[in-house]
Amino acid sequence: YQYLSRYKREQDLDHFLFIPEKAEGTEKECLKLLLEFCGRHNPSWMELSNFAHFLNFQLSKCEKSVFCSPAVGEDFQGF
Repeated sequence: YQYLSRYKREQDLDHFLFIPEKAEGTEKECLKLLLEFCGRHNPSWMELSNFAHFLNFQLSKCEKSVFCSPAVGEDFQGF
C-alpha cells in the first residue's frame, strides 16, 4: 500500500523507507488501490491476492538489490 499510494501521488520512491510496523491508510484505501493497480476489470479475491503477493515479492527483491541501494547514488536514479 505504501509504495502504491506514493506512486499514485507521484512521490519519490528512491528515498522512501518502508516501515512495516507503521500502518498508513485504511483497509478501504488499500483495497481501492489494489483494485486500481491490479489490471483486471473485476478481479476475484484470488487475483487480488496473487497480485499483492507478486508485488510484495518484487518490491522485496528491489529493496535488496544493489542497483536500488543508496550505494549507487544518482547513477541509477529512478531505477
